[in-house]
Amino acid sequence: MIDQPPAPVEIVVTGRSLEATRGERLLRPTVIGPAELAQTPVSGLDQLLTAEAGVQLFRRSDARSANPTSQGITLRALGGNAASRTLLILDGVPQTDPFGGWAPWPAFDPAGLAEVRITRGGGSVTAGPGALAGVIDLTSRSDERLRAEVEGGSRGSLQGALGVGAAVGGGRLALSGNAARGDGFVPIVAQDRGPADRAAPYRNAAARLRYLVPVGSAELQASVSGFTDRRDRGVDYSANLSRGADASLRLVGRGALPFVLLGYGQWRGFENGSAAVSRGRTVATPAALQYDVPSHAFGGSAELRPRLLPGVEVRVGTDLRAMAGRSLEYGSYTAALTPTRDRRSGGHSGTAGLFGEASTTLGPIDLSAAARLDRWWIGGGFFQDRTITTAMLNQDLRYAGRRGWRPTARVAGALALGSGVTLSSAAYLGWRLPTLNELFRPFRAGSDATAANPMLKPERLRGAEAALAWQRGGWSASATAFTNRLLDPVANVTLATGPGTFPQVGFVAAGGAYRQRQNLPAIRSQGVELAGGWSGGPWRARLSASVTDARVRAPGLDGLRPAQTPRTAVGASVGWSDRDRFAALTLTRTGAQYEDDLNTQRLPAATVVGLSGGVPISPHLAVTARAENLLNETVLAGISGNGVRERATPRTLWVGLRWR
Repeated sequence: MIDQPPAPVEIVVTGRSLEATRGERLLRPTVIGPAELAQTPVSGLDQLLTAEAGVQLFRRSDARSANPTSQGITLRALGGNAASRTLLILDGVPQTDPFGGWAPWPAFDPAGLAEVRITRGGGSVTAGPGALAGVIDLTSRSDERLRAEVEGGSRGSLQGALGVGAAVGGGRLALSGNAARGDGFVPIVAQDRGPADRAAPYRNAAARLRYLVPVGSAELQASVSGFTDRRDRGVDYSANLSRGADASLRLVGRGALPFVLLGYGQWRGFENGSAAVSRGRTVATPAALQYDVPSHAFGGSAELRPRLLPGVEVRVGTDLRAMAGRSLEYGSYTAALTPTRDRRSGGHSGTAGLFGEASTTLGPIDLSAAARLDRWWIGGGFFQDRTITTAMLNQDLRYAGRRGWRPTARVAGALALGSGVTLSSAAYLGWRLPTLNELFRPFRAGSDATAANPMLKPERLRGAEAALAWQRGGWSASATAFTNRLLDPVANVTLATGPGTFPQVGFVAAGGAYRQRQNLPAIRSQGVELAGGWSGGPWRARLSASVTDARVRAPGLDGLRPAQTPRTAVGASVGWSDRDRFAALTLTRTGAQYEDDLNTQRLPAATVVGLSGGVPISPHLAVTARAENLLNETVLAGISGNGVRERATPRTLWVGLRWR
């Protein structure tokens, strides 16, 4: 008999990282799959995420009308700050802006994602620092052959997306892109408008190229991407522009010693104009112009999953993220609309950490423990104020560097009670480093002005939760009670009202507020989250609800609710899909919340309904239709210091074509 050579091992590229560990599954993440991502009634990933109860942006506006600096994301009513308190990652790479901590939502095409995993709670020790409120983990699609769609909508809106993949050089090349534009709506509510108010147009585009190829028994995943996002705030001198580029390499090994090696670089640019509007909103004049805000981040991570003991999952690793950025801006405009001051601020910061996790099963009990130790640093901080005509420095502040260590940990367990019922609990510590924007840059929003604070301390979280969950067949339900205590939270604290001249920000007119970023003693957040779901055949349904009591613990603010944090939230959806036919109905109910830290400006509760559907007209082509905010609810997104109210997106109708 002639010995046959061994059959070649077939390597299937997936574009994914290693499978979730037992410890990650114990935290019961919410998973949004490709059908929901592709058939959602909403236009952007930010809107899709906030349809899940307890997921919040700092403001209710979406990425077509909000200022990008207010697009931070959080969970469990731990808001009150525009910087993200939730860690947002795409294929292992952190996505929030290196300078400001906000998320570039137009850079993500929901239909170009394979999965979204939302893990609530600050216990994601292995994902890196910054996960105070939880982790939102995005995974790119890599299985597409050809996907193309174009839609036209209300107010001159037009958007399209493309996804294509092919086998190239022994691997798989995947290209995706999306673009949108619209004439926009008038952000100020009708009763408060004046001659200065107009519609706020937007234009954005993004593209992503990935190459996945086997390297021995591992898989190499190379990615480059870029985006541009231009918006207007509905008055003259309020345009803003965000742009960015990312590159990453990830090597994933699934052999005898599973591992992940990741390295990445990110570059961001930002321009932002702020306007002052006269009484009666008759005329808008420039108040400030960030004419250049360059920033960048470099980082990486390494993880091993050694198989040391039978029945025990172990993972150890390290990660690093170094950030730098600065803001260059004009201010103090004359009556001739000429700036008189050039203000510059910025610095650098970073974290480097080591982590370990071990999980096991003892009969009906699953157990997991994880810990990490991080080294953090802040340096190079500065603030300069220069008179343009004379080049004289009015302020030239340099801040001493700081550094420190921060340990965090998580323990979790689950007991299977039988008949699909599980009792679980977890306790955890988390932390977040203040952003360069919070530390060093003062800013203006309308007539209000906020000073920076270079001495801000890292935020720290202590939390615990307990849950009862049931799953059988296509049905699932859970109830989770949680309690969190956020120590040293960064908040915009009101110190005075105009008229007056104040440090860093200069003159604040009558009706405006002067604030400073400060560490409050604590925010306590406790509540209950309910979730349920069902899927059967072509049908699926999901229901989520949260009731949260969040209170500030600070002199002068004690017992008040953090800004922009509702007490109640409900999200519900029903979907049906059969090949290229689909229909989906969503409902999001957000409770009342306060615009400001003093709880004087109340934003009422709002209910938003969405509807989408698609019908094929050929084997590969389908007609689609969508309705955002179907009932045309007025959703208040903000109130300025002088009482002018801003709204989120009104009813928007779409019709389109989709090629598969």
